[in-house]
Amino acid sequence: MKNLTLISVIALLLCSCNSKDRYTQQSAEIETVKSIMSNYVNGEWEAYQSHYAEGAQIFFNTTEDKPATIQQIIAQQKLELEPLSSYSIDRENEAVEMVLDDKGETWVNYWGVWKGTMAANGKTYEVPIHITSQFVGGKIVKTYGYWDNSPIQMDAMALQIEAEKAAAIPSK
Repeated sequence: MKNLTLISVIALLLCSCNSKDRYTQQSAEIETVKSIMSNYVNGEWEAYQSHYAEGAQIFFNTTEDKPATIQQIIAQQKLELEPLSSYSIDRENEAVEMVLDDKGETWVNYWGVWKGTMAANGKTYEVPIHITSQFVGGKIVKTYGYWDNSPIQMDAMALQIEAEKAAAIPSK
């Protein structure tokens, strides 16, 4: 009788377990995020955009009251890349995970390091990045991204000021 009770308890526990993984490092959504990183580095903007649902809200270094569309983000990223002679993402040391949260929402978190070189001065930059994206039906519907690109912006502004000063000096 004790064995029957023990078997019944074990069977009950096994049946009551939630078989849906709440955390993983392998999923179609993770592969999508990895593809987006490759699309970005390779300038494959149409492929990049294809991973986002229509009406997706994107919050890169901004608060939720200032959402951007994927089209706006791509235009902004192209502008930010113009002064660079090269850029990449360290794919060897990236970390990616998928989480099914308590609300049943699917989120993919990405951590990596963006690297770039400014064409005008040859200075290189390494910027840690974190991006988290919510997926519905295989497409991204919401993304938050955080990184500090102020050193690049400060150097770009300094270069612009130098160029303006040089242009203002009359030639002899």
